[in-house]
Amino acid sequence: MRERPEGSGEPQGGAPVNPVVVALGGNAISPPGSASPIRAQYERTMETADHLAHLTDRPLVVTHGNGPQVGNVLLRSDLAAGLLPRLPLDTCVADTQGGMGFMLQQCLDNAFRQARVRRSTVTVVTRTRVDADDPAFGAPSKPIGNFYDEAEARRRMAQHGWAMREDAGRGWRRVVPSPAPREILELPAIEALLDTGAVVVAAGGGGIPVVRRPDGSLAGVEAVIDKDLASALLAAELGAEVLLILTGVEHVAVDFGHPTRRDLHELDAATLAGHAADGQFAPGSMLPKVQAVLRFLEGGGRRAIITTPELSEKALAGEIGTQVTR
Repeated sequence: MRERPEGSGEPQGGAPVNPVVVALGGNAISPPGSASPIRAQYERTMETADHLAHLTDRPLVVTHGNGPQVGNVLLRSDLAAGLLPRLPLDTCVADTQGGMGFMLQQCLDNAFRQARVRRSTVTVVTRTRVDADDPAFGAPSKPIGNFYDEAEARRRMAQHGWAMREDAGRGWRRVVPSPAPREILELPAIEALLDTGAVVVAAGGGGIPVVRRPDGSLAGVEAVIDKDLASALLAAELGAEVLLILTGVEHVAVDFGHPTRRDLHELDAATLAGHAADGQFAPGSMLPKVQAVLRFLEGGGRRAIITTPELSEKALAGEIGTQVTR
């Protein structure tokens, strides 16, 4: 490993330090309960960056979700469909990786400057390889984009070949495959950038989904990859010491919404897996984060944490949040 510059997270004596992967949930980027205009996203992201600026004792990789942002890109594409070609979903993910990466770079650079930390930030437009024969392609399940009434939904299914589904009485939405992530293709570039001491923003929105053709070439596909599972894969491939998932709650809880609710503080992977098997965590909410934690630990990770951005520094020190070990 090359010598790291000041602030890179390598201790005196030159021994390498395994990185920390910080996975930002939607609440770390967009204010809850709002339409999240760009200015509001910058303000919320700056608040998160102020907390991350203090995690300077080791290499740092930041991942993020992009659900609302991809929804906005799809809506703009939908409204302009009579004038411009529709954007495929892999392009939408790539577009949001660039725009959100820019926002995170700006906020992190400003936060480091305010904290008097000499550290640069770089965004990597990241592709995530999935299997072309993943069962998810035969059973689309991930809702994306706008809501439509049934008549309009059926028209779009006939016109575009979309799979669409009624969504809890709120209208019909397009559903797309969500295949399992298998490989982070930009891993060598991310490792090289970490060696320079940079904070790396990568795997936004779970990565741009691509498959490998029989001839070895790559092709983008109409799918979305779960951001937490992709973050777990990236963390495992990097040999990260910690996967830190930042979301809207201080702790994972069992019996959520009931008088018997109990916050989980310190536990091992087997205990957490048991709670998941008992149906304690909601699909599309806490369950993907729990699955990501378990996958990271199964892949060799030592510790995973779920908490809020505000508590990230204390959580990394082991003082708060849901701390899960192998």
